[in-house]
Amino acid sequence: MDDEPATRGAAANARVPEDFAVVIAPGGEVMAWSAGARRLLGHEAEEIVGRPASDLLATELPRATLRHMDAGEPWTSAVGLRHRDGYRVPAQLRGTPLAVADRGPLWLVTAAPVTYPTGPTASDEAELWDRSLAQLPLPVAIYDRDARFVTCNVVMSRSMGLTPEEMRGRTLWEILPVPPVDEIDRLQRQVLRTGETVYREMAPSRASGEIRDHAWSIFMTPLKDEAGGVRGMSALVIDTTDEFWARRRLAVLNDASVRIGSTLDVTTTAEELADVAVSGFADFVTVDLMESVILGDEPEPLTPTEPVPFRRAAQRSVLPGCPESVVPPGGSEVYPPDSPPSQALLTGQGTRHRVGDPPMRDWLLTFPPRAEAVRRHGVHSVMLVPVRARGVTLGLVQFVRHRTPEAFGADDLVLAQEIVARAAVSVDNARRYTGERRTALALQRSLLPGSPPRIAAVDLAYRYLPAGSATGAGGDWFDVIPLSGGRVALVVGDVVGHGIHASATMGRLRTAVRTLADVDLAPEELLTQLDDLVIRLDRDEDSTTAEQADEPPGEMGATCLYAVYDPVSGRCALSRAGHPPPALVTPDGNVRLLDLPAGPPLGLGGLPFETVEIDLDAGSLLALYTNGLIATPGQDIDAGLDRLRHALRDPTTLNDTCDRVLREIPTRPPTDDIVLLLARTSVLGSRQVSTWPVPAEPEAVSGARQSASEQMAVWGLDDLLYPTELIVSELVTNAIRYGTPPVQLRLIRGDALICEVSDGSSAAPHLRRARTFDEGGRGMLLVAQIAERWGSRQIPTGKTIWAEQPLPPDRSPERAAPP
Repeated sequence: MDDEPATRGAAANARVPEDFAVVIAPGGEVMAWSAGARRLLGHEAEEIVGRPASDLLATELPRATLRHMDAGEPWTSAVGLRHRDGYRVPAQLRGTPLAVADRGPLWLVTAAPVTYPTGPTASDEAELWDRSLAQLPLPVAIYDRDARFVTCNVVMSRSMGLTPEEMRGRTLWEILPVPPVDEIDRLQRQVLRTGETVYREMAPSRASGEIRDHAWSIFMTPLKDEAGGVRGMSALVIDTTDEFWARRRLAVLNDASVRIGSTLDVTTTAEELADVAVSGFADFVTVDLMESVILGDEPEPLTPTEPVPFRRAAQRSVLPGCPESVVPPGGSEVYPPDSPPSQALLTGQGTRHRVGDPPMRDWLLTFPPRAEAVRRHGVHSVMLVPVRARGVTLGLVQFVRHRTPEAFGADDLVLAQEIVARAAVSVDNARRYTGERRTALALQRSLLPGSPPRIAAVDLAYRYLPAGSATGAGGDWFDVIPLSGGRVALVVGDVVGHGIHASATMGRLRTAVRTLADVDLAPEELLTQLDDLVIRLDRDEDSTTAEQADEPPGEMGATCLYAVYDPVSGRCALSRAGHPPPALVTPDGNVRLLDLPAGPPLGLGGLPFETVEIDLDAGSLLALYTNGLIATPGQDIDAGLDRLRHALRDPTTLNDTCDRVLREIPTRPPTDDIVLLLARTSVLGSRQVSTWPVPAEPEAVSGARQSASEQMAVWGLDDLLYPTELIVSELVTNAIRYGTPPVQLRLIRGDALICEVSDGSSAAPHLRRARTFDEGGRGMLLVAQIAERWGSRQIPTGKTIWAEQPLPPDRSPERAAPP
């Protein structure tokens, strides 16, 4: 039994209507479909145009026919067609190549001449052929060898809006003297001169007999006699308007996918959306976003009874300066309740409107400047498309036409929604990033020092420059930590990565450094402790990530430079963990990078750190910085170091020097966070420091107290005389009683009055509660009550107990002048 549905009709070939005509594009898709084709196969034109012609075949074409088609030659053959209802329709068809374009021949398939009992006559064939061309559903015109009109079919006459008699004997330019007809007229004469077929695709334009613009594909073919001489030419015109706009919409979508979302900036993304829409299919476009979206926050839910506030994020127009706009970029406005924009936002659906529609007219009248702009520029069609991503409404895009005469159609709305949907994801990503970046920057700034502290040991200036928005806030940090004995610790570090995670890690490390610095560890010991901390944090991060598998693991690592400067000795101890070396500018202006052992980055573990001590003259300048200052994409790190050395030459004020260094950065904003910390050293000379050896005898306490009293008188610190005598007595007594020789007393007048007593024992003192009848045990408790702060630190020969008292406001610290 035959698998195919039964063939209707008993004849070998079905009666093919005389007006059967199908035009097949070089790619094989149906371009035109006549009424006769609809009657024969049951398909409406809108159902079949654009589909592959092979879908109409019930059987394969004969091999002979395929050979003729491959050669671009006419053919006549019995063809098995498929009716819309599924049954086979055998038909005798003729295929005629209308032209040969770069993409291949264009085929006109018509009914083949019927077979007469006595054979067809020439007049019969000519009549059928003339009738086929006359009834072809495509415009066809014939011109003589002088490019003057001879005749045309009905469709061409209708398109031109003129009868054949009105056009006969005239050139195309004489018939319709408007562009782009001049180009077509030139191409016609080229065909008549060369005898070669020409194919052209024309942009949308309006023929005299049409009421809207059409895109046309034109085949101009020479008509030759038996000897090959050109006697005239034919022009076949195919309306490709739908295909043109379909390609245009695909091009706009492709343009949108390439251009929108190139950055993580909300405003830039909105501008890219507006640019794509105006260059594609709209005359004026505005992108309005909720205020919270611009700031990086989550939008508030919308309510039907409340106006919707927005900020104009971007606008573009085919007219220079966007004269249609009544809200400037960055300006704020509100959409009234029940207005078309508010309804589009509430429903989440895009809408099309004519300006004369009652809801649109009522909304325009609520703001007279907007209504006047619509009238002045001839706005006639508007589309409103909400910007929605992940179920959240972020804003609204308005598409406006006033120069394009056609109103927005259903296909335009689909295109607009597709573009906005793609842009919405980019806008939401930018919003989320903006919020995260703002949070990270706020966290980072809250963890960094405020204004530089006033310290007698050094003058300070710093600059912190966050990376550009594409990378997010980083983990660069610095700190200035006052230490005992008038010393100061300078710290600069850089955590791997960017974002909140890096900022939080930076906060942990900065806190750890401050804690370890208070213990007065040597620089290499401090970095070793910090290295262990980073390893523990990394392990904790890995275990947390394993529990939360949906979150990507974070990379834990950092570099650090730690320096301790003693203004009494003028010595600076430095150690670094994978951090760039500091720069030193001597008082005579010489600039050099300090040769410090690099050390491993923090987090590797098992490798040692080394400390280097250098002598610094008063007025020396130390420059500590992070990698972002000297690292530039595409350049060697040595180039960045050379820029730094050049900028540090002949330093003036610290703030001016900071600005000069930053001006040398080749990229703005920088690709990585930048920290620059400048410290100009001071030296506390003999006028600020006094030292006395103390015999390890109880009787020596009174002598130490007397020496301190005399020095206080010299410094004019009579207000601190009594508490200082008490502190000296208790610390010296404690050192003699519980320590070992040698014992030494030192007074330092720096940012505060510092009293230090050193001895040869490494045992640290501690506070304890004395009983009522105990004779001792109250000394350190008294010191803790009198001093602003106190503590102990280990020294190579034992330990030092110190206590600080604030200086009176009118007794500012003195410094030794630089040479």
